[in-house]
Amino acid sequence: MTVIETESLTKRYPRVTALDRLSVGIEPGVTGLVGANGAGKSTLIKILLGLSPATEGTAAVLGLDVATEGPRIRSLVGYMPEHDCLPPDVSATEFVVHMARMSGLPPTSARERTADTLRHVGLYEERYRPIGGYSTGMKQRVKLAQALVHDPKLVLLDEPTNGLDPVGRDEMLALIRRVHSDFGISVLVTSHLLGELERTSDQIVVIDGGKLLRASSTRDFTQATASLAVEVTDTDDHPDGTRAALEAFTAAGLTAHADGHLLLVDIADESTYDTVRDAVAALGLGLIRMEQRRHRIAEIFKSKQDQEGGSRDAA
Repeated sequence: MTVIETESLTKRYPRVTALDRLSVGIEPGVTGLVGANGAGKSTLIKILLGLSPATEGTAAVLGLDVATEGPRIRSLVGYMPEHDCLPPDVSATEFVVHMARMSGLPPTSARERTADTLRHVGLYEERYRPIGGYSTGMKQRVKLAQALVHDPKLVLLDEPTNGLDPVGRDEMLALIRRVHSDFGISVLVTSHLLGELERTSDQIVVIDGGKLLRASSTRDFTQATASLAVEVTDTDDHPDGTRAALEAFTAAGLTAHADGHLLLVDIADESTYDTVRDAVAALGLGLIRMEQRRHRIAEIFKSKQDQEGGSRDAA
């Protein structure tokens, strides 16, 4: 079962195409939607909520057609917007109760759910203070609380770590994991901070310029992009040991490239380790380290840019 499914989803504006025939299926769990600013992430969320019509293609959320069942989708989905949109002169309790009532909860249930949700996000002690006196991290927690208060089946979180320091980002990411692990709510979280989603998500969807670059489980993604980081010493015979080792690896049939003082070797199979060791030993170089390294998501974009640059050069 998919919680979100799109087929050839396209959104065009007069001078730009925000989404370009995007087809993807998102399973239950925590899914990271990765893309630079302007990649189409926020546009996709607006379409999924039924707030912006697609130019072409179709999309379904929890099995409901976004083109015809927007109100029903919004009753089942929580949404945390990217931008600061909180009223400064009311308390977190007042605001979240109001949002719970807007979602259809009766007064008593709205108050009870608000107290529970603010406790979950770590704002219970501060719940009666005006939001205008909150820090950025506290405001982000209020936005998360209002997205969760009506017990949705899915939450869409748009750049939830924006403006947070490293500690605040880690705390927010831990909260996001708990949304699924503790309450069984599926999460689609967008970010341009790629390492965050690699650590947090079960699945990764990578888009660029409105197009799908890749969609897979985080485990499959990182396993498929494993490489061997090798560092060697220089010697009198080989004053540039890194260059000599790179030439030896290439001659042995390995795919490798230099990254500063490191050599990154694609791991074809277990024999790659033996081939690297033997090549270094044959050159008489010292082996400082040889360790498996996972490529980070950012390298997908670098690879794409390199390919496009090569195509332009060839033209």
